[in-house]
Formats: sequence, structure tokens, C-alpha cells
Amino acid sequence: MVWSTRTIGLSLAGAAVLGGLVWVAFRNDPVPVDLIEVRLAPMVITVDATGETRIRDVFEVASPITGTALRAPVSVGDRVVAGETIVARVEPVSPSLLDARTRAQAEAAVAEARASLEVAHSDLTRSEEEAAFAQTQFDRTQSLLERGVTTMTQMETVTQQLAIANAGVAAAQSRIAMAQGTLERSEAALLGPGSNGMDEDCCVDLVAPADGVVLSIATISEHPVLPGAPLLAIGDPGDLEIVADLLSTDAVRLGAGTPAIVERWGGPSALNATLVEIEPVGQTQVSALGIEEQRVDVVFDIDTPSEDRPGLGHGYSVFMRVVEWESDSALQVPLGALFRQGDEWALFVVEGNIAMERRVTLGRRGDRTAEILDGLSPGDLIVTHPSDAVVDGTRVIDRESL
Repeated sequence: MVWSTRTIGLSLAGAAVLGGLVWVAFRNDPVPVDLIEVRLAPMVITVDATGETRIRDVFEVASPITGTALRAPVSVGDRVVAGETIVARVEPVSPSLLDARTRAQAEAAVAEARASLEVAHSDLTRSEEEAAFAQTQFDRTQSLLERGVTTMTQMETVTQQLAIANAGVAAAQSRIAMAQGTLERSEAALLGPGSNGMDEDCCVDLVAPADGVVLSIATISEHPVLPGAPLLAIGDPGDLEIVADLLSTDAVRLGAGTPAIVERWGGPSALNATLVEIEPVGQTQVSALGIEEQRVDVVFDIDTPSEDRPGLGHGYSVFMRVVEWESDSALQVPLGALFRQGDEWALFVVEGNIAMERRVTLGRRGDRTAEILDGLSPGDLIVTHPSDAVVDGTRVIDRESL
């Protein structure tokens, strides 16, 4: 059979088309991936926690006596001056009601005290008469002695009698004072509620122990109190610190002087703080997921001036980023680019559109990035979030170029 030139041309063209279709059908298309260039950049590792502001020195004012705390002369938020502003007044406790037996006994004690007082006055009158008579005898004997009519022995006798009489007057006066005190004590036992027998200045005035503002008042209205009962609290809102509870495993990696960033406090910019103290005792707390955790309170000083944090007060919520470690130039990759290969970490480096698996050595790890100590160089292209379709030697293409 003789093939024509046209037939041969059409056959070759058909074979070429068929071969192209087969090649297209069975070729491996490049896998779209997200690529990122590895660069040196600043890196910060932080320990995040919620905190609460508090005034550094809070002064509690308590009642020094048992009595009635009158209505508070100040209100929450009022400014006070140390040693000048009266912040509370406490009236001594009023006498209690008397039952019939106690009242009868008290009235009998008053009558007895009054009788004793009358007896003491009678004794004084008798002693004064005896003293007057002794004085007369003394004067007469002294005159006779000067004329030589009596003896010195008689003069000594009347002198002694006069001294005894004068002592009797002094003793009678003391008995009157004693009887008067007994009467007053007996009458005081009859006092009832609302009759404390004192003037308007009887109350104990408590003044502010420090400059600041009134933070809280236990009870504004008049109420009975015992010694040591809290009345109000005073503090300086400009002298704030922050206390945050951290996991004990995080706290042991920190120390005094560690810087921190304060966010979500309500202001337009973050505040600076410094760790000053880690409490030596931790507490067991249950998280929102029901897991028991060991947490410890950590105290921070606020370095930002008070005028740059207006409105921030006592007991306000803040969010803390405590800087555990930082570097001005660290080779780092996203955590999503890493995966485990046995006991090592690995990622895919793209060379000539081919994904090559490479083992790397990690340093510090943050919430989103990890430091690379060995295995990469600045400028390398790596695959982030590789899918199961990406293996060593897979042809890839940047998703953004599609």
C-alpha cells in the first residue's frame, strides 16, 4: 500500500496530540504551597498573664474602743490629709438596760453611799470641834507657861492633843472624799442607754493616717463596733503596683528586674512595668477547664508615669506580657512550618521549585515562632503549613503566583 504524504502527516499529527494528552494526564503537577523567606529579626519570648492593680500601701482605720461609730464624715473618693482630716468618730458604748433586781441593788447601794457620806460629814464636824477645843487648850497652856504658872509637861500634853485633833480633821475630810466617790460610783450603776453622763466631746475622733483618698467605708451609717473593727481604708491612687498570678513553672524562669508590657488596661498605649517580687508561697487553683494548677503571685512596679495612665485605679484588670527572653537579631521560622521526624525537628526548604526536607536545631520557642540555631541560613525559602501532599522531592509552586 502506498501511503500519501498527506496521510502520513495526519497520522504523525494525531500521534503527537495523543502523546501530549497522555503526558498531560499522567504528569505530576506542582503542589501549591505558602512560602516564606527566612530572615533575621527581633524576637521576644513572653509569659502572658492577667493581673490586677493595687495601691502599694493601703491603710486600714479601725475602732480603738467598744462603742458606736457615728455616720462617716467622709465619702469614698474624698481626699484626706494625714493628721488633719477626721475620717471617723466613735462614741463610747452606752450603758445597758437594768433588770429589776440589779436596779434595786443599785438603788440600795446609792442609799448606803449617801448615808456613809452623811456619817463622814458628821465625823468631820466632831473632829473640827475637837480640834477647836484642843487649840483653845493649847493657847491657854502656852499663856500660863509664859507666866510660869504651869509646867512644861502640861505644855507637851496639850501640844500632842492638838496634833491628834488636827489629824482627826484631815482623816474626816478624806472619809468624806471616799464616801463621795462611792456615791458617784453607785449612781453611775443606775445610768441607762442614752445617759452616759458625758459631754458632746466624749467621742474619739480618728484622723487620716496618711495622705490619699478614701478607698472604701465598711458602713456609712451609725453602727456599733468592737475594738479592732475596720471602719475605712485609705490609700494613694497614684502609687500603684500590679500583682499577677503565674504558673509556678513560669515564675521560676523569671527574676527581679524582668521587664513587662502592660496591655488591655483601657488606655491608648501599653505601659511599662518591672518585676520586683515573686511570692515565696504558691496556691493551688482550679482552671476554667477544671485542671488543678500551682500558681504564685508576682508583683510588678509600674514604670510609666501616673500622668500617662489617667483613670487607672485600685483593683483594675490588666493583661501582662512578661519578657522572659529577647534578641535583637534571631533567625526564626513560624511554628507552622515545623514538624517532627523522630526525635528531631524538620521543615521543607524550596530549592528550584523542589521541596527538600531538612533537619533543624531549635532554640527558643514562642507562641508563633521558633528560633533556629542550625540548619537554615537567612534568605532560604521554606514551606509554611505543609500539607500531606508535600514530601521530600515534591515539585511546588508559590500559591501567591497562581
